Amino acid sequence: MQSPRRFLPSLALLSAFEAAARTGSITAAARELSLTQSAVSRQIKALEDLLEVELFHRERQTIRLTAGGEYYVREVRDALRRISTASLNLRANPFGGTLSIAVLPTFGARWLAPRLPGFLAGNPGITINLVTRTAPFDFRLDPVDAAIHFGRPDWPGGEMALLRRETVIPACSRDLRDRFDFQRPADLRLAPLLHLTSRPDAWERWLTLHDTPADGVHGMLFDQFATASRAAAAGLGVALLPLFLIEEELRSGDLVPALDLPMESENAYYLVWPAERAGYPPLAAFRDWILAETADTRSSTGS
Repeated sequence: MQSPRRFLPSLALLSAFEAAARTGSITAAARELSLTQSAVSRQIKALEDLLEVELFHRERQTIRLTAGGEYYVREVRDALRRISTASLNLRANPFGGTLSIAVLPTFGARWLAPRLPGFLAGNPGITINLVTRTAPFDFRLDPVDAAIHFGRPDWPGGEMALLRRETVIPACSRDLRDRFDFQRPADLRLAPLLHLTSRPDAWERWLTLHDTPADGVHGMLFDQFATASRAAAAGLGVALLPLFLIEEELRSGDLVPALDLPMESENAYYLVWPAERAGYPPLAAFRDWILAETADTRSSTGS
């Protein structure tokens, strides 16, 4: 439903209000906006009259947000940020077609970024913006068009497409492998085991899969694969790492399999997007492209 125009204040009124709220000073807001103090005061008063709500407590030469003003400034600041982002995107690509995608850091750096030139070559009118996110978020509050998510297919308010599943192996440095001389799964319990916050029970699952007691598994905790893989390469322990994200380290010998015993992760990688953005042409083009790029990995796992 379209909002009545009386509830759509001008950007000038909103900018004056936001600047005054952020700086806590009419004088500082006027200086920031290159206006006079009286002009800023008039704009804030005009906004209050329009909304029929008092936004500031005025005490001599100081101002302080009311409870309603505290709520309103958060919404206004978010709206102004979205408008600013949209303007920057349009300036970067005057013909439209900007696509903002939230990506997992290691997946973005190791898998997606090297393949993006192929997508951009086939879609020259589209500009891609990548931002890193390590956990699900609310599309209504984060100005992105889609996200690449690792987990279960249960992102609230989003539509999803399976990209690929994940096979992990226990990996470590060559020196650590030689020092412990791993022969069977139980031998890994003698070495430090490195854990990832996004897969908190991975070691228990791997040990159980290979008929090894999984009680009391402890060790260093990491929130990103890149850090965990570097720690494993430095000899700090054995980490369960996705094969497709450590191909370079395996080729160079920085990492080696502690044992050649892989395990498929319970969760998978998905492309997620808000339902209302499903028909956005740049998103549709990216969705078709990335599903084609990952088709082999889906078919090879029977998914």
